Amino acid sequence: MAVVRPLFYDNGNIKQMSDSQITDLKTFCLFKYGTAGSVTLGVDSGNTGNLGAINDTRLQAGAQSTSATAFPNEATTAEPSVVTVSYQRVQQNLSTVHDVLGVDGGNRYPCYLDENNNIRAMNAQDMKDTLIHPAFDILFSTDITTQQNGTYFVSTSNSPPTGAVLASSNALYTDTRANAAAYTSGSIPETLDQPTNIQSYYLMKNEMGSNPVPNMTKPLKINDFNNIQEYPDQPFDQMIENFMGHTAKSSPDGYTLRYTMGTTGGAGTYTKGSGIADTRLNGSGDYQTRFVNADDYRAQEFPNGTATTVSTYYLRIVKA
Repeated sequence: MAVVRPLFYDNGNIKQMSDSQITDLKTFCLFKYGTAGSVTLGVDSGNTGNLGAINDTRLQAGAQSTSATAFPNEATTAEPSVVTVSYQRVQQNLSTVHDVLGVDGGNRYPCYLDENNNIRAMNAQDMKDTLIHPAFDILFSTDITTQQNGTYFVSTSNSPPTGAVLASSNALYTDTRANAAAYTSGSIPETLDQPTNIQSYYLMKNEMGSNPVPNMTKPLKINDFNNIQEYPDQPFDQMIENFMGHTAKSSPDGYTLRYTMGTTGGAGTYTKGSGIADTRLNGSGDYQTRFVNADDYRAQEFPNGTATTVSTYYLRIVKA
């Protein structure tokens, strides 16, 4: 591991950066991760997302039973059954823009003082150890602040909190239950499936804003004439964005960034935002009868019970 201190100009003097200055550089790395766009999520209302299916379940009434002589016995009427609606709306997109890490000709990265006080250009591993990987360690978190710039989380509201934007106005999932109050004996045969919406869930994205570190000190670099200069703005921006985008897309060091959706996680996964609850009434059926005339006796079982959570799904960020 090679954590080094980049150099900077201080009134014409070359100095090593302080911890605070290096923290500013890491924050800038987080900002450029957000602009790199290597790993993004969207909500596809067409239900063709690639993060896997999550299910909304609810009870529906059993089919009616009829008799010309007496009410059908409860034991012979159809029980309420489970309706399952599959949601597969979250789409993970991988950009090809930063598939290739920029070539280091020996002076691509900032410079530092080695153990013999010689000025050296950082290599790719120095960059990873000093700036890139520490920045990703901030992204790989359950936190949902501006420091997790460019990452996504789930919310029960479509109004984004401070430091976030609504990634899509389309809900990624809606929990429904049987509307027990909508079923009446006087309407037997009732429509079997009569749902009501309980809770919708939305995808949010953390964003830092356009200038998160306005007073950041730019590091020095060795230019093509073997002279020391302050790293120019645009090349520095492009270099950091390329490194952050490339690492997220295809890190060879275990820092690849991906998302998953499901009930269980695993090593290197971090829950992002609210759990997504699939709730359902837990009753065994509300037996009801309707007398129409002397030749028409009807019975039907309606959804009943109290709401219980069947499954809870989570969006997770994965350090792969």
